[in-house]
Amino acid sequence: MITLKEVAEKCGVSPTTVSNVINGKAKTSEETRKKILKVIRETGYKPNVMAKGLRIKKSRTIAIIAEDIAQFTSPTIIESIMANCEKEDYRVIVHNLRLYDRWQDTWYGQEEEYHSVLDPVIRDVLAEQVDGVIYLAGHARIIRAFDEDFSLPAVMCYAYSNSTRIPSVVIDDEKGAYEIVSYMVKKGHQRIGFVGGRRENIHTAKRLMGYQRAMFENGLLFDPNLVYYGDWSRESGYSGAKMLIPQGVTALFAISDQMAGGIYDYLEENDIAVGKDLSVVGFDNEDISAYFRPQLTTTELPLGEIGRISAELLLKQLENNEGEFNEPEEPTVVSVPCKMVVRKSVQEIRI
Repeated sequence: MITLKEVAEKCGVSPTTVSNVINGKAKTSEETRKKILKVIRETGYKPNVMAKGLRIKKSRTIAIIAEDIAQFTSPTIIESIMANCEKEDYRVIVHNLRLYDRWQDTWYGQEEEYHSVLDPVIRDVLAEQVDGVIYLAGHARIIRAFDEDFSLPAVMCYAYSNSTRIPSVVIDDEKGAYEIVSYMVKKGHQRIGFVGGRRENIHTAKRLMGYQRAMFENGLLFDPNLVYYGDWSRESGYSGAKMLIPQGVTALFAISDQMAGGIYDYLEENDIAVGKDLSVVGFDNEDISAYFRPQLTTTELPLGEIGRISAELLLKQLENNEGEFNEPEEPTVVSVPCKMVVRKSVQEIRI
């Protein structure tokens, strides 16, 4: 790799002059500036970010700690974080805890197992001398990933931090559910079944709240018998449809596209036409939803926006960290709205 000194020698100027041109602080002629930039382009010179970081006591590097990059929400969020950090000349290191790959769903609440994987990664992150950390969760819950005396700025992404020091960025589950259930009600549906995930899951609870609010605001009574709790799998969508359809529902709200797939399976087996005999909506807008027949009306998660906001919150902390930090009394939680994607799986009922 060519050095700054070698660029200066090729241009017949001092290294300081080259540095000033790179940083936009040049006090030289336009001819010299153009000559330096031409040599930089031709040689492919890249400033030594790490050396610069040591001089200003910053590495201009952040770490992402992902619970599992195989989760369908993770890649888009990571890409967005990286893109927005790179715009501000920050490098990104990704650590993958592989929690779902290691233990599927069995690690929830198992603090010893969780910290046996997390704590060594935290030590590695501190040893890497990064400037800040974004923790990327696989699903929303309250997470205690960092000690209260954790020395780096941090952001909790796709989940809720237990600390007021650490801002959280989450999806607006309740509003997303409210909008898609309101859409079904406007299409004439009054008996709408709710096919949920695990009962104790925050996504399930908030999407159920949105469902209930949409029913209430449209003058429809909430019937707890029309609520089924599953485990997010296609199989549980099938079981939910089997339980709820005999109760006279005209539509089903599956709070994940995977469970909507299970509902489609049950309907096909029983010669019930989706979008004609019974309407179905999902949540997540996974790639598979556009390939269902009929195509599934669902709710798109704002994953790229979550990544962008998480990066901006962290970079803002890094830019302000020379001033005095006042811990907020209430945690900062940014709820990012979803977007409904209307396709062909909901039929209008004319009364």
